[in-house]
Amino acid sequence: MGALDGLMQGFQVAFSLQGIMFVLIGVVTGTLIGMMPGLGPISAIAIMIPVTYGMDPSAALVMMAGVYYGAVFGGSTSSILLNAPGISGTVATAFDGYPMAQRGEAGKALAIAAISSFTGGTVSVVLLMLFAPALAQVAVSFGPPQYFALMFLGLTAISSLSEGSTIKALIAATLGFIAATIGMDAQTGTTRFTFGTPNLIEGIDFLVIALGLFAIAEVCFLIINRKDKSLSKQSDIGNLKLSKEDLKEMKGPMTRQSFLGFILGVLPGAGATIASFIGYITEKRIAKKPEEFGKGSIRGVAAPETANNAATSGAFVPLLSLGIPGSGTTAVMLGAFLVLGIQPGPLLVQDRPEIFWGIIASMYIGNVFLLILNLPLIPYIAKILKISRPMLISLVIIFSLIGVYSISFSTFDLYLLLIFGVIGYLMRLFSFPAAPFILAFILGGMMEQALRQALTASGGNLAILVSDPISISLLIVSALSFVVPLIRIRKKDATQD
Repeated sequence: MGALDGLMQGFQVAFSLQGIMFVLIGVVTGTLIGMMPGLGPISAIAIMIPVTYGMDPSAALVMMAGVYYGAVFGGSTSSILLNAPGISGTVATAFDGYPMAQRGEAGKALAIAAISSFTGGTVSVVLLMLFAPALAQVAVSFGPPQYFALMFLGLTAISSLSEGSTIKALIAATLGFIAATIGMDAQTGTTRFTFGTPNLIEGIDFLVIALGLFAIAEVCFLIINRKDKSLSKQSDIGNLKLSKEDLKEMKGPMTRQSFLGFILGVLPGAGATIASFIGYITEKRIAKKPEEFGKGSIRGVAAPETANNAATSGAFVPLLSLGIPGSGTTAVMLGAFLVLGIQPGPLLVQDRPEIFWGIIASMYIGNVFLLILNLPLIPYIAKILKISRPMLISLVIIFSLIGVYSISFSTFDLYLLLIFGVIGYLMRLFSFPAAPFILAFILGGMMEQALRQALTASGGNLAILVSDPISISLLIVSALSFVVPLIRIRKKDATQD
């Protein structure tokens, strides 16, 4: 069966009354969950698995896929309005989305996020349809050396996330590395930096750090500066309409990050979070005015939102084609497949084409539903900024506490949340950027694990890191991405002299 014939069969499943209803239920549920800090798609899909008992497998999986990409689509709302990322994949959106909301352009930021999400999701679905089998083989070819090189490439971008001083950015990244080492070593089983408390054996959850450094730190800032009248403009929603210049500025990032985000999503372990960071960093590196990033740049919102939604569809490539989950969410999705008696893998497209192509076709419909539902609701969603500041601060604190507690049901994590909130405020007070901390925390653990696996396989021979064309190419690009900015800075200093 060809791709076009398969897609037609998929549209028959997705365009049935049952298919449309479950797609709608999935994307609406996912969007609402994505807006709530901490309640990500993993929890939603896990909760909905028992609900699917007795359902038609096609309808059940279409609905859960809708929850997945709907949550990523809606996760930008709290990042932009409250600086409280709904899911980890929208942390980078807050870098420029929240500054836009602060200067009275919340409606515009939400519109940019919605359009970018729709573009990234739609383009990636087309790529999924055309290249799923071929890209699945590429994903399999990535072993520990290649992953180490990919993570190292991401870390070379830390200097791009600095808000002035590169030294302060490196210090923040070092703190992120330290936080990533806390917990039980996955390879040896020994505990590291747990200080004798069992609460730290599993490490620190990403959401605790993200909500602490951004949401709680912002709450501290608002409380301490509560008499500052200049912050009152944050309650302005602004105009939702995007000018031709705005759309032109969005065009490049949306095009580039649709492809880059999809490719990163295909790689097992990368996912929407890393895709959004790399998308943001890439656009900042190639921008003519990189100094605008972090201050409310349109490109800074469009790039991560396009990349994370494109990565969501990309994550289905190894799941559907090989039966390999590429992220935590797709691992839960794999469990849902098995519970429903479906074995994803190379034979899925032959044995159950209605499921393989039904999920892909539902993504087309789901992205349209998401755009139609979200754009008209932006004026109403943005009115959250009209809430009085004391009430808004209370809501941010409550949602952050609920989000963190719902992950582990541990009061210890709530104390950690407050500690990282204070750390985030102090970092802001002394101009230490939070983004390098977050990026180092995400990539540090993954890079360490990949390095140790590679050295174990080679008997400690470091040559394995440069024994493959993919890893060599990534390391060369890493070196260039580190050296080129230094050359530019030196030339700029020489010109000023």
